[in-house]
Amino acid sequence: MPDPAGALRERLQPAFDAVVPGSDPVVRPSDRADYQANGVMAIAKSLGRPPRELAQQIADAADLAGLASVEVAGPGFLNLTLDDAYLATAVEVVGRDVRLGVAEAPERHRVALDYSSPGVGKELHVGHLRGTVIGDSLARLLRFFGHEVIPRNHLGDWGTPFGMLIEHLRDLGVDASPEGFSVGDLDAFYKEARSKFDADESFAERSRQRVVALQHGDEEALTLWRALVNESIRHFDGVYRLLDIRLQPEDVAGESAYNDQLDAVVADLERAGLLVESDGALCVFPEGFTNREGDPLPIIVRKRDGGYGYAATDLAALRDRVDRLGCDRLYYVVGAPQSQHFEMVFRVAAAAGWVPESVVTAHIAFGSILGEDHKPLKTREGETPRLMDLLQEAVDRAGTALDERGAGYDEGERAYLAEAIGIGSVKYADLSTERLRDYVFDWDRMLSFEGDTGPYLAYAHARIRSIFRRLGRDGPQPGAAVTVTEPQERALALALLRFEESLAGTLEHFAPHRLCGYLFGIAQAFSSFYEHCSVLRAPDEVTRESRLVLCDATAKTLSLGLSLLGIEAPERM
Repeated sequence: MPDPAGALRERLQPAFDAVVPGSDPVVRPSDRADYQANGVMAIAKSLGRPPRELAQQIADAADLAGLASVEVAGPGFLNLTLDDAYLATAVEVVGRDVRLGVAEAPERHRVALDYSSPGVGKELHVGHLRGTVIGDSLARLLRFFGHEVIPRNHLGDWGTPFGMLIEHLRDLGVDASPEGFSVGDLDAFYKEARSKFDADESFAERSRQRVVALQHGDEEALTLWRALVNESIRHFDGVYRLLDIRLQPEDVAGESAYNDQLDAVVADLERAGLLVESDGALCVFPEGFTNREGDPLPIIVRKRDGGYGYAATDLAALRDRVDRLGCDRLYYVVGAPQSQHFEMVFRVAAAAGWVPESVVTAHIAFGSILGEDHKPLKTREGETPRLMDLLQEAVDRAGTALDERGAGYDEGERAYLAEAIGIGSVKYADLSTERLRDYVFDWDRMLSFEGDTGPYLAYAHARIRSIFRRLGRDGPQPGAAVTVTEPQERALALALLRFEESLAGTLEHFAPHRLCGYLFGIAQAFSSFYEHCSVLRAPDEVTRESRLVLCDATAKTLSLGLSLLGIEAPERM
């Protein structure tokens, strides 16, 4: 069964088509009714007809079975109120469906989804959180709608930063098999190398030359490089597991993966007449991009020393994802500061003929995580917090919060709940923030069991499941019917039927915060329902079973919705 907005759109469409073929009814949720069709005014203006008169004509012609009322309002809106019996039947159908009534996409795509993408030789820090959890949530949503997702963890394992790390390790006398090193050791080495690079021009030049040697297959550098990459991937995988991120080692496609394609990228751009030599480097100057002085802004494809930068690698990766992987959707979950870079890459790729009209490219940008001072989050020592430390603190704080609630969990259950709630709270705080906004990292807010938080939604789900445990069963009686008589029952039923609409909007706009907001609204609607409509003490068995169906559908919606965000919904708390 389609969502109500979809069903109403289908029923209105023939009446709209009879007036202007292909016109959009523009059905939206409304505060004045259940839904509102706003598409009349646009076509009335184009035809020079009174919009209220045209709205009435459309209302009279449309098949609007399942509606309790249709009202022409304002300058020509159609206010649409669903029949209670329709709502009741629809909730019954949705509650029995494992997908809760959500259809798969009619058109499937093969999607290359680029996300997380940390740098080799450095520990994951808080700055990697947003790109990782947003990307993972979008991957889950895309798969749920039936799309094929090819994750790309585009590690920073090439280029100048890596060259200076190798050169520093060589200065320290590290051989080609650095056994016993942890990624923490490498992180410290990287910071030392960065300091030397900034202070010592001879070291900086050696580092740049080391990159060129690495890119041209120097075996000594490659052997050391492989050991360091493997250790970094091992570290990343441990953090991903704790975060329940579904990236796998086989999804790694770092900058180095495209090294053998870089010469071909240059050749293709040269054949297309796009390459320009500038100060010894080979560049492309995409139209419409200038610096602050108004001069054309280049993408440097090959540097003057013969090495390649990340722009060349991004171009090679894009071309590979279209040509070899056959993807028709290329999505990049990367921080907002890289917006211009990706605009330029997409423009160059299109000019080179690498992006057919059937292929869609999108940079899914996001803001930063801030401290209480509204500056990028730092530790007391002024360092960017390690992500593993932050996650472990979340688990510890969640465990303390559980102890304060005095529920008397056994050791195993406490450990499970502390991890589920702690990790879920961090992810929900991030995902519930509008993607392009910065947000302040606030432990007290994100771990609260009140308000728009992960723990609140987890508790709402567990609270519902406790109702069925008290009854000694998993759900309502098979075949139980729903009756909608109370306003709170009606509000909850209508909210539940908007799940598909919420998921579709979330994916359309790459906006996990929309799904978070929807789930919070569901939890609030359930709270009002539970307060005003007795369930276990319902006046009769028919009413009780009806309300149990609403409870069960709510728990399923919360559980499935949270899972699509990558957040666990415990059965008990």
